[in-house]
Amino acid sequence: MASVEWIDRIISEGAVPLLEPDNCSNGWATPPGDVFMVRGPEYFKTRVKIPAGDYLLKPLGFDWIKSSVKIGEILDDPNSRVRKVIDDEFPAAEKPFVWAFNIQVPNKDNYSAIAYFTTKERVLEDSLVDKFLKGDNAFRNSRLKLIANIVKGPWIVRKAVGEQAICVIGRALSCKYCTGENFIEVDIDIGSSMVASAIVHLAFGYISTLTVDLAFLIESQDESELPEKILGAFRFSDLDPASARSVEPSSALNCDDVQTSLPTRLWKSIGQGFSHILHSGPQEDGSSSDSQHAKIVADHKDNTTEVKNW
Repeated sequence: MASVEWIDRIISEGAVPLLEPDNCSNGWATPPGDVFMVRGPEYFKTRVKIPAGDYLLKPLGFDWIKSSVKIGEILDDPNSRVRKVIDDEFPAAEKPFVWAFNIQVPNKDNYSAIAYFTTKERVLEDSLVDKFLKGDNAFRNSRLKLIANIVKGPWIVRKAVGEQAICVIGRALSCKYCTGENFIEVDIDIGSSMVASAIVHLAFGYISTLTVDLAFLIESQDESELPEKILGAFRFSDLDPASARSVEPSSALNCDDVQTSLPTRLWKSIGQGFSHILHSGPQEDGSSSDSQHAKIVADHKDNTTEVKNW
């Protein structure tokens, strides 16, 4: 198999297709880097942001999946579809390094939108990326940043999210970091914040009419770390919940405490804007415990079309 074919295989085997950024209905795409504004080379003196430009990582794939339990620790499972393709393609040779960002969406079904990125370039010693990979979870939580743009959507969602929502994820939401020799996965639990859950619950009702850009980067907090560079970004558009691929959990967990109903009072906070809400204080209901996570594996013995190898 030629080196590019394994990437094509990962891209093509996802539940929704890779399409062009300006026409990706019920699919995903890579938006241009310049749609995101990041801290410029003199940000701490001038507070001036600049268009982000090129990404540090290359897009590798996208998964839109659902399960009866929360989906996590995906790349730690040798039967997960991306891990399996890479292990098959590089059984002895040095494997490409993979980054995965798993956005766990609270709903009556447990949906996950997972973006995969890769690089074969070596990380420079003592660079910000190197510090992030070698750092502890406290360091990662203080640095991993999300930029969200609502490209297209109804007024109520645009009002809730804001024009460009920016937050350091680990300060607002529970993040679990799963690392291996050639990968790092970040499981981002939207359900760990009741207010974020309310906003995403609202947006999910319009998901088939939304176009959203999401970018991940490591925040620069010192002049020597400027300008900021985006790790990777993806766009999803008009996603159909019915197109999410069902996956089989490896163990049955009671997730009733995860899927709690949202108090009515939280909806009063929605119009204040996503960025303001996430920066306004600590998590409302704390981090979820590890017992609420489950590794997901494909059921190779199941011949139904609903549960597929992912």
